[in-house]
Amino acid sequence: MSYTIQSGDTFWAIAQKLGISVDALQAANPGVNPSLLQIGQTINLPSGGNNNGGDKPSPPPSIGNGSIVGATGGSNGGGDFIPYSGPASAYPDPSQWASYTFLWAQNSRLMLLNSSPHEVSLIQRSIEIVSASSGIDVRCILIIIVQESGGSVRVGSTNNGVHNPGLMQSHNGVSFNAADPEGSILQMVRDGTEGTKDGDGLKQLLA
Repeated sequence: MSYTIQSGDTFWAIAQKLGISVDALQAANPGVNPSLLQIGQTINLPSGGNNNGGDKPSPPPSIGNGSIVGATGGSNGGGDFIPYSGPASAYPDPSQWASYTFLWAQNSRLMLLNSSPHEVSLIQRSIEIVSASSGIDVRCILIIIVQESGGSVRVGSTNNGVHNPGLMQSHNGVSFNAADPEGSILQMVRDGTEGTKDGDGLKQLLA
């Protein structure tokens, strides 16, 4: 069986939609980089149909209805760099931003310079989980990660009176843990987006 990639698709999103595990999907596509999926691309599906085993991805309860804000929005991609400044009213409406699919395809290449393909796929999965639970546009989370760390999971911390670690240089949040890459990457994205006990994240700043 095969599947054709659609706008906003990731291995995690496909696995959720079809009730299979990410590991099984990756095993069925050994030559496919999950960070560089293209609309219209055909991938293989695991044999045996739905996989309801214990390794099926299970998003945390906070994911709510699974809606990912900004995942299907945006009509632009590429073109000249345009600097913006001033109040929020001077910036383009989100409907004019580049699409998440385009932004991910471009920036995941940068991430692969310092993080492994598996780590980059975990970053992508974490961005989408946290976007769904927080209501923050998935593109905002992605661009802050690119700005603050370039998607390097082992990025160093800054400290100008406040300890700022992790992918989003959060306020006294967690850093990468090689013993728990999935959990620590998810928490780094959650800290930067939803805030920590010590400071605000994107959700508070955009409220």
